[in-house]
Amino acid sequence: MSFSPGRRRFLLTGAVVGGALLVGYGLFKPRDLLGDPAVLPVDVDEVALNAWLKIAEDGSVTVAVPRAEMGQGIYTALPMLVAEELDVAWPMVKVEQAPIDAVYGNVVMMIAGAPFDHNDDGWLPSTARWSMGRVARILGLQVTGGSTSVRDAWLPMRTAGAAARDMLIRAAAARLEVHRNDLEVSDGVVTHAESGRSLSYGALAGEAARLDPARDIQFKRSEDYRYLGKPVPRTDVPAKATGTAEFGIDVRMDGMLYAAVKSAPVFGGSLVRVDAAKIQSMQGVEAVVELADAVAVVADSYWHAQTALNAADIEFAPGTHDDVSTSSIFQAYTEALDDGDFFTYENRGDAEAALTGVEAIAAEYRAPMLAHACMEPMNCTVRIEANRAEIWCGNQAPDILRLVAAGTLDVPVENVTIHTPLLGGGFGRRGETDFMLRAISVAQQVPGRAIQLIYSREEDIQHDTYRPPAIARFKARLDDAGHIAAWHNQIASPSVLQAVLRRTFPKLPTGGSDRTNIEGAAFLAYATPHRRVEHAAVDLPVPIGFWRSVGHSFNAFFTECFMDELAQAADMDPLGFRLAHLQDHPRATRVLELLRDFGGWASSPGDGRAVGMAFHESFNSIVGQIAEVGIKNGQIRVHRVVCVIDCGTVVNPEIVIMQMESGIVFGLTAALYGDVQVDAGRIMQWNFPDYRMLSLKDMPRIETHVIESGAAPGGAGEPGTPPIAPAVANAVSALTGRRIRSLPIRIPA
Repeated sequence: MSFSPGRRRFLLTGAVVGGALLVGYGLFKPRDLLGDPAVLPVDVDEVALNAWLKIAEDGSVTVAVPRAEMGQGIYTALPMLVAEELDVAWPMVKVEQAPIDAVYGNVVMMIAGAPFDHNDDGWLPSTARWSMGRVARILGLQVTGGSTSVRDAWLPMRTAGAAARDMLIRAAAARLEVHRNDLEVSDGVVTHAESGRSLSYGALAGEAARLDPARDIQFKRSEDYRYLGKPVPRTDVPAKATGTAEFGIDVRMDGMLYAAVKSAPVFGGSLVRVDAAKIQSMQGVEAVVELADAVAVVADSYWHAQTALNAADIEFAPGTHDDVSTSSIFQAYTEALDDGDFFTYENRGDAEAALTGVEAIAAEYRAPMLAHACMEPMNCTVRIEANRAEIWCGNQAPDILRLVAAGTLDVPVENVTIHTPLLGGGFGRRGETDFMLRAISVAQQVPGRAIQLIYSREEDIQHDTYRPPAIARFKARLDDAGHIAAWHNQIASPSVLQAVLRRTFPKLPTGGSDRTNIEGAAFLAYATPHRRVEHAAVDLPVPIGFWRSVGHSFNAFFTECFMDELAQAADMDPLGFRLAHLQDHPRATRVLELLRDFGGWASSPGDGRAVGMAFHESFNSIVGQIAEVGIKNGQIRVHRVVCVIDCGTVVNPEIVIMQMESGIVFGLTAALYGDVQVDAGRIMQWNFPDYRMLSLKDMPRIETHVIESGAAPGGAGEPGTPPIAPAVANAVSALTGRRIRSLPIRIPA
């Protein structure tokens, strides 16, 4: 595989970590991570050696992946961890979605939610992480999110491969009656070099399965890696290229019916009436289902269902939220900031005292509400028979969906089967349960038939769980050397975590801190003797949820644009100003130095263009971006983006590059166009004509440089998104001489 010069590069600038990274797993013996082989379903020619892998007679190895593949490449990256330690030829590796079991729980995601600086190893943060790790192992929630898939799988999936390899070698030693140290392994074949005899993994799997895993699991040395750190071909691409890949919307079965739904346009509204008789006789219609706040039409095809629904005469009552608007939401934020009822997340030194009685640099920033707009609209297929249910649903948390479905249907959890097909985009939206509950409500009215509910694009955009709007206020003071002497940041927004928990588990007590409120605002790498970061929580009647990079998505815009304002006040180069505040962070410094060099920061971009930059750390990865921007015919045009990322130990550099490009496109779309408006309690955007996506003709040239620093693996799915909005905004400011303090980015008047 080659990389196109000028478009993407891979940098190898450090040593790869070969030992175990014990984040979240240090209290557990290696064998505890392997799980029970009986968890993994097997065919007649397969043998499971642990809960993570099984081997067929032909020597092929099937790896169970416990996270949802939604384009981020984990159907490749996670099997690479197993294949590396197992020492099997990559073409012999297959992938299947793991079943629901606690052994597949995401430990790192829960630990990462602790409201502390991840670099702080003091007793309180360490104790909190220890406790959360214990709870996470007990709960075993199979959540995909927080850019944690590789970080969480790094130890257990390597352990699974290494343990299985050892068992296979011991089985071969017994069969050949030789010492295990005299055996060599390559591409799934165990060979006794002296005699020339060899046995394949397929021939040994049955005997190996009867052995106990070793107590001490030995990993490969990093210098012996065959796959890790290399661009191994993705396992999901062939099926996607040929159209044989199955997403949720592709599920088909005999006798299946389709449903379209129309919900009350005002949040909290209710159904008053529907003229069911008018549409009951339309072509293909099987049923009209009236719900408390929606109408669904069930038909023999989705086209017939949606056509009938469009023709329906429906009346909704607005409920109590018909006075909610975008302006009223921001007014509530302003009042919350003025009232001063804050939760303090970071309080280093005494920022308030350091800013009292001095002329401070102040600014206020705003970010709008955003929809997810996944390529594949929300959908779910449900079949209910007697006291059992089978559900096919692209999702990011199968065990949570199963628990919620069982409670809704009042059946035992084990009577609910969840299938997780490929996801046509997730970004946090498919961690929700609302579309599944809709499908269940419809399927309950048509028992014994599989019902596939599909949201129209209008339903998908107007009944999303949105990235919340936010406001940030800053005050800062520079010292005589032009360094930041004091920094005070106050943010107003809802708590995403609390909103999601209340929606998913209404009876669960909620409250307390939520790291997503201030991630990307608190615990910044920039050296500041006095820093205070506070959050004012404002609940909204609009449903809000996780959106790619969550709090980082707006806090990076706030902080990095304000950093440019401070650099201007200090009369310093923006990139040099940041470097001056990162002297204690060598990895961050390296990212910015390479960004400066590869991005041509010191050279002029040419007439009518300007460059802006942003630096941001998120999900244990460090990203710097430069955007080259011009204005033509009154429109902002991003011509070029240079991205440098240090995500620690790299599993597959090609996937990291793809994810940086994906995150940049996602973030650039939001930065230039994203703006969900509310008026009279309803969403005003309805489809792509007024919720615009970045088009191919507007796509900038992207150059990505990946640093292999040897640190613990960081995330890649989300870190590319936060820096692009401030990088573009800072470039527009440089071009126009006017500061950009709100999104989406508009040319200043």
